[in-house]
Amino acid sequence: MLKVTKQNKYLLDTHVFLWLMLANKQLKERRTLETAALTGSLLLCPISCWEIGMLSVRSRIHLGMPCQEWTEQALKAPGLSIIDLSARMAIEASYLPGKFHGDPIDRMLVATARVKNLTLATRDEKILAYSEQGYLNALAC
Repeated sequence: MLKVTKQNKYLLDTHVFLWLMLANKQLKERRTLETAALTGSLLLCPISCWEIGMLSVRSRIHLGMPCQEWTEQALKAPGLSIIDLSARMAIEASYLPGKFHGDPIDRMLVATARVKNLTLATRDEKILAYSEQGYLNALAC
């Protein structure tokens, strides 16, 4: 029997969420995230749902069913919750310390993780480099 212990809460970057839901073999740290799901410790920012919609409408991803239907089903995954966005997160995204690029989606994800003291699960090299500077907790996936 798997023993579940207190652990980090993880904010999933959009690509990590997609890889986790689609069982993509590219996903490193799958076991870590699946274990976190057992304690309800996986979070998703609503902006990722928008990004999935944009990737779908531009035919950059293929979900095998209409995007709205796929997203509704994926959001029912055990251990996953949608995080509420706040004005504080939006302002934080504008005033991130140090040097960080201007992509608004990445800025919102980083700000959300910082404000809520979450570990951002990502493979994005720019976000991981920002984490190495000490501004963010990140899990390289």
